[in-house]
Amino acid sequence: MHPLVQEAATGRLPDWAVAGKRRRAHMHRVAELMGGWARASGRTDEEVDRWQAAGHLHDVLRGERPEALRPGVPSHLRDLPGSLLHGPAAARRLEAEGVEDEELLQAVAYHTLGHPDLGRMGRSLYAADFLEPGRDLRNAWRAGLRDRMPEDTEGVVREVAAARLTHRLESGGALRTESVDFWNELVEEST
Repeated sequence: MHPLVQEAATGRLPDWAVAGKRRRAHMHRVAELMGGWARASGRTDEEVDRWQAAGHLHDVLRGERPEALRPGVPSHLRDLPGSLLHGPAAARRLEAEGVEDEELLQAVAYHTLGHPDLGRMGRSLYAADFLEPGRDLRNAWRAGLRDRMPEDTEGVVREVAAARLTHRLESGGALRTESVDFWNELVEEST
């Protein structure tokens, strides 16, 4: 495991992190969910660390100005709204630092959009970011979804994706191909 990932598993962020106190508290809550779900699903200690690291790293650049992030993301994602650039930018930065854990990099890059290639860690991060207990919206529903993890990861991730896509549609926003393909993959798997 890369030393940066080992450090992140314990909550120590890289010195290039751009995240304020409230954002770091959110990242900690996401990491706690991820670690708990990984342990509950029987993952090894190393995998628990990787999952917790993903939780701590997913928003590591959330406080950076979008225009500072845009040049550092893959070209096919440069047209993302500014609020969504931090995931792909963080994954690129982690890769530049020598992190080669593709599952973790995918999870960080696509934690806001979803992606059909996300593995169990990425899908769990997608859900944890949405369900962490510090968010004050539809608390009982979110708590119920958290309680169903990790035994019903597929069902929970489908509900989270449906809620995110519905919100996007209701707000008049366009849907990204990655998000639609992710949804279609989730539906196909459930049939």
